[in-house]
Amino acid sequence: MNFFRKKSLDELLNSSKKQSLNRVLGAFDLTLLGIGAVIGTGIFVLTGVAAAQHAGPALILSFVIAGLACVFAALCYAEFSSTVPIAGSVYSYSYFTLGEIIAWLIGWDLILEYGLAVSAVAVGWSGYFQNLLGGFGIKLPVALTGAIGTAPGAFFNFPAFAIIFVITWLLSRGIKESARVNNIMVGVKVTVVLIFIAVGVWYVKPANWTPFMPFGFSGVMTGAATIFFAYLGFDAVSTAAEEVKNPKRDLPIGIIASLSICTVLYITVSAILTGIVPYSKLNVAAPVAFAMNFIGQNWFAGLISVGAICGITTVLLVMLYAQIRLFFAMSRDGLIPTVFSKVHPKFKTPYTSTWVTGLACATVASLVPLDTLAHLVNIGTLAAFMLVSISVLVLRKTHPDMKRSFRCPAVPWIPILSVLFCGYLMYSLPSITWKLFTVWLVIGFVVYFLYGRSHSLLAQEQKGVTSTLEV
Repeated sequence: MNFFRKKSLDELLNSSKKQSLNRVLGAFDLTLLGIGAVIGTGIFVLTGVAAAQHAGPALILSFVIAGLACVFAALCYAEFSSTVPIAGSVYSYSYFTLGEIIAWLIGWDLILEYGLAVSAVAVGWSGYFQNLLGGFGIKLPVALTGAIGTAPGAFFNFPAFAIIFVITWLLSRGIKESARVNNIMVGVKVTVVLIFIAVGVWYVKPANWTPFMPFGFSGVMTGAATIFFAYLGFDAVSTAAEEVKNPKRDLPIGIIASLSICTVLYITVSAILTGIVPYSKLNVAAPVAFAMNFIGQNWFAGLISVGAICGITTVLLVMLYAQIRLFFAMSRDGLIPTVFSKVHPKFKTPYTSTWVTGLACATVASLVPLDTLAHLVNIGTLAAFMLVSISVLVLRKTHPDMKRSFRCPAVPWIPILSVLFCGYLMYSLPSITWKLFTVWLVIGFVVYFLYGRSHSLLAQEQKGVTSTLEV
C-alpha cells in the first residue's frame, strides 16, 4: 500500500462540502477565539510553576522566546489556513503536502495535544474555582479536590470534570452559540488582566527580579517550553476554517491578531507577577490570585479569580472545539470511525463526537496531575508547529503557482527559523516527556496499521480506480 498517498486540494474541498457545518464566524470572532484560547492558561495557571521551577524572573524572556517561535509558526499557519481552508488544521495540511501516514501521525499527535490541553486547563480552572469558593468559606470534600497524589486524601477532581461537561453541552448546541459565550467571557477576562496590570504595577519591587536568571539560560528555555502550549490558540483558530464566512481573508487576520495581542499581555503580566512575589513562592495553581493575596489586596484576589474562571473557561471551550473538529476531519477521511463525523441535523455539530471527546477529557482531567499533562501537551504542540512549517516549504516547491490569499514572508527563512526554535524548545523538555511522547507515537502506528490503513477512504478510492483500469 502507498502510505504516502496524498489528497489533492479539490479532494479536500469536496470532502468539506459533503458534511457542511454552519459558516457563521467572521474575523472578529476568530480573533476572540484565539484570545479565548491563548489568554488564560499561561497567565492564570502556568506562570507560577514556570517561574518557581524553571525560569525565575527571567520568565519574561521565556515568554519572549516562546512568542517569537510562535510568530514564525503563525505566519506559516496563516498561509496554509487561507490556502487550504478546511477543518483539521495541520492534519489536513499534511494530507495535502506530505501524505497519509504523516497526516495520521500528526493527527494522532494533535489528539494528544488538544485532549491533554483541555484536561490540563480544566485542572487550572478547578484551582481558581476552589480558591473562589474558599473566599466565601466554602470547601469541597478533600477527596473531590484533585487527582491522586496532588494532596493527601485527594482522589477525584470534581470541579475539573464538571466544567468540561458543561462546555461539552454548550459545544453540542452549535458554534454560533458557543462563539457568543466566548466573546462575552473574553471581554471579562481581558478587562481583569488589564486591571491586574494597573493595580499590580504599583506593588512591583525590583529586588524581586534579582537574581534575574537563577536557573541559567537552560532554565529560561525550559520555562519557554513549559508555557509554550498556552500559545496554542492560533492553531485552534485554523480548525474553524469550515465555519468561517470568508476563510481566505478572515483566518490570517484571526491568527496573527490574536497572537500579537496575547504576546504583549503575557510579557507584561509575567514581569509584574515576578516583581510582586519572589519567584520561589509562585509554585501554586492560581499564581495571579496568590499575588494579590500576597500584597493584601484580598478583595481584588476574588475579582482575579472570577476573571480567571471566565478566561480559563474560554480556553476550555476553544481547545475542546478544536479537538472535536480534528476528530471530525479524520473521521471524514475514514482514518477513525465514521461516527465522529456525523453532523446533527438541527445543531449542525458533530454531536456524538462532541460528547465522546468531552467525557474522555473530563475523565483525564479528574484523575491526572497538572504537571504531567502540561509537558505532554507542549511536545505535541511543538511537533505540530514544526510540521506545518516544513509543509509550507514543501508546498512552495510542489505548488509554486497556487493562488494564496496570504503568503508567509521571507520563505524559506521564516519556516526554517520556526523549525529551529520549536526544535530547540522540544530538546529543552524533560526526558520523561520524550519517552511518553514516543510511546504515544508507537501506539499511533499500531492503530493506523490495525484500522486506519484499511478504512482510509482515499485508499479505497484509489483501489477502486485501479480495479476499474485493470478491467
